[in-house]
Amino acid sequence: MAGGEAKEIHAVMFPYFAFGHISPFIQLSNKLSLHGFRISFLTPPGNVSRIKSSFLVQGLPPHLHNTSEMTPAMHELLKEALDLMQPQIKTLLSELRPQFVFCDFAHHWVPKLCSQLGIKTIAFSVFSAISGAYITVPARFIGVETEEPTVDDLKKPPCGYPQTSFTSLKAFQAQDLSYVYKSFNGRPAVYHRAVDGFNSCSAILLKSCNEMEGPYVDFIKTQYQKPVLLTGPLTPDPPSGVLDEKWATWLAQHPPKSVIFCSFGSETFLKDDQLKELATGLELTGLPFFLVVNFPGGMEARAELDRVLPKGFMEAIKGRGVVHSGWVQQQLILAHESVGCCICHSGFSSIMEALMNDCQLVLLPLKGDQFLNSKLVAGDMKAGVEVSRREEDGYFSKENIKEAVETVMVDVDKETGVSIRQNHMKWKDFLLNAEIQDKLISNFVEQLKAML
Repeated sequence: MAGGEAKEIHAVMFPYFAFGHISPFIQLSNKLSLHGFRISFLTPPGNVSRIKSSFLVQGLPPHLHNTSEMTPAMHELLKEALDLMQPQIKTLLSELRPQFVFCDFAHHWVPKLCSQLGIKTIAFSVFSAISGAYITVPARFIGVETEEPTVDDLKKPPCGYPQTSFTSLKAFQAQDLSYVYKSFNGRPAVYHRAVDGFNSCSAILLKSCNEMEGPYVDFIKTQYQKPVLLTGPLTPDPPSGVLDEKWATWLAQHPPKSVIFCSFGSETFLKDDQLKELATGLELTGLPFFLVVNFPGGMEARAELDRVLPKGFMEAIKGRGVVHSGWVQQQLILAHESVGCCICHSGFSSIMEALMNDCQLVLLPLKGDQFLNSKLVAGDMKAGVEVSRREEDGYFSKENIKEAVETVMVDVDKETGVSIRQNHMKWKDFLLNAEIQDKLISNFVEQLKAML
């Protein structure tokens, strides 16, 4: 460490190869670097160009670089490939000799391997505590009479789950979660990977804090009976650079806090009916909007938009609406004075970015942990509104989109709108309080040092 006062602590980061996992590991690496840690980051060569500006990377050489390049069917092959890397990982760790290895859910074998080498392992969950407490705890199988939980089982919280505003999932959400408990190609299911890793690691690490998710953190502690450390929400650094002139000019044409920004991340894709209802719902609000939609690899975005959207839609919204496919400077757009609402898939990073700006949250979760994140923000934190959906299949209409947007953008003097805005401001102040966020990391670092 600085001044040679103490031995430098070396930590190896080993995230799952999806950018939604890689990004929190990068954020954590940067925070630890500020406290004198030396970081080695394991990722395939194809990812290095995207992250090398953050730190020095030591890479691994599999052919599949990240999940954005894959079809859903290939995700399980990636986990299988990761399992086959155990000999190479053991050799690499034997050479690096770090004090800590931070590993992801898929690498359930890493804690046992590190134990043989005398290395402590931190199982770092990039998911919210509310989702971890609901999905990946031993209590999930209490009262389950089948090899996998049924949809009815998954609609209900596990035994002992804390009593909060969240009481159950809808059928379509529970059906989506059932994937977590399925085994593919004879390999462990996601659930068994996560639980095995949590049971065998030195400590569990959550990207959360007691202020936001205390009851769920406490439940996870009781489930695993081992240290559960907290990083805090790992708020993103302020965006650097300048917003592209094209978007800056378009946004400047609209009044302050009037624009709806809508994006679903790089690996969440809308079905045809969802895209159509969302786009026409945005038009129906009468407010200016900036819709970002992406498609799986190999699809031509413009052709897909022409096929799905109503005839004449693009012409009808000219000047008032943008429909864009591809990467955009999301943080800079959310920070623009014209943007007043963010519709997102409830990815935790997107939620944090919206809360840190004056962008009222409309939540449209589409898969997995997103359903639980939305319950946390709209239910427990009361800092956003979730789009109403049909129980059995999750269908939503353009009217559902319009209604949700109006709650936070039009009906601002009604009780619900006032309450959401007040809570949004409270959480914005919390997230932007550098002293609080630094203290969360400092406490975590001290707990790590105490483990050595």
